[in-house]
Amino acid sequence: MQHPISITALTSISPLGNNPETIWKNYLNNQHCFTTKETKGANPFVATLSKEDTKEIDTLRKSNKHYQDLDKSVLMAIYVSRKAIKRADWKTGNFGINLGSSRGATELFEKHHQDFLDRKKAMPLASPTTTLGNISSWVAHDLQSSGPTISHSITCSTALHAVLNGIAWINAGMSESFLVGGSEAPLTDFTIAQMKALKIYADDGLLNDFDNNQNEVYPCKTFDFSKKKNTMILGEGAAAICLEKGNVKNALATIEGIGYATEILEHNISISDEAECFQKSMQMAMKNIDVSDVDVIVMHAPGTLKGDQSEYNAIKQIFGNKSPALTSNKWKIGHTFGASGALNLELAVLMIQHQHFIGIPFLENQHHPNKIEKVLVNAVGFGGNAVSILLSK
Repeated sequence: MQHPISITALTSISPLGNNPETIWKNYLNNQHCFTTKETKGANPFVATLSKEDTKEIDTLRKSNKHYQDLDKSVLMAIYVSRKAIKRADWKTGNFGINLGSSRGATELFEKHHQDFLDRKKAMPLASPTTTLGNISSWVAHDLQSSGPTISHSITCSTALHAVLNGIAWINAGMSESFLVGGSEAPLTDFTIAQMKALKIYADDGLLNDFDNNQNEVYPCKTFDFSKKKNTMILGEGAAAICLEKGNVKNALATIEGIGYATEILEHNISISDEAECFQKSMQMAMKNIDVSDVDVIVMHAPGTLKGDQSEYNAIKQIFGNKSPALTSNKWKIGHTFGASGALNLELAVLMIQHQHFIGIPFLENQHHPNKIEKVLVNAVGFGGNAVSILLSK
């Protein structure tokens, strides 16, 4: 890190809500956000926005005739970005934007593809409204920004790669501030079917076996090594983060270290048993501190057998028997693909602000830290492209 980087605003919309007070309140309870969705031939678990927040996005869609043809992922990105720059008090458009997505406009893409199959021709807006680039470009249009505009997909580590890119621009002296993050609306039939084909999705209808008591049953068993099956569940959400050079007064947190690594592929979706990519990314992020200074790790931990175990193995390799407190939010809101790293950062910032550890309720004997001053945040995607971000109070 050539310069300290301050997080001056972080806004999100997810199954947890759309403002810090509601989000924190929902983190404090032990209830998950999963419901079931009727799809072709199945009723999988999903984590959706609340009815109220869905109305917020629908209102945004109707507010501008040009927004009526945009995908939900783009609308959510616009929504959180507006709120982020307002909280950061960015009054001019002189900032860069890097917002990514793993899948992009899944709902619109599937809709346009079905229309093509039915009519044997495509709609005029089929291409421009389904490109990954239209997430950041529409945000730039909405905010009237004048800086660089970048969209990308690096699967589930997309949002944290956006953070890395924003920091690189700032450290290079090419921008004083950057808006970064990710947005994902993956709750479509085809996207869910793809995850089911990989056999990593949670079983349908699990709640029926437990008298539909959602408060006691946790379909996504993140970091539970007693599970016998994969339990990943998809969720939708978006988060935007304002980055500024230096130690800014009243910053939410400071980015103290960054790390990244990519493994040689052994399989299209997996990482090595010892998660060598995570070992390298965590070591890089912590190169200027003692590992004992880390109080909490917000794990990627998607609820899969191999994903959870390999990340934990990497942590043991780095920290030995003196592991920080470990947590994740996917047991509660599911895996939001390209937005997940930014939502992990949000959890880390909230824990630092409130000095309160949010654990995983179904785990016994979980370590709770006495203080929360340094938090390591992890994300990794298909292909072993890991990112680790070290936050400090």
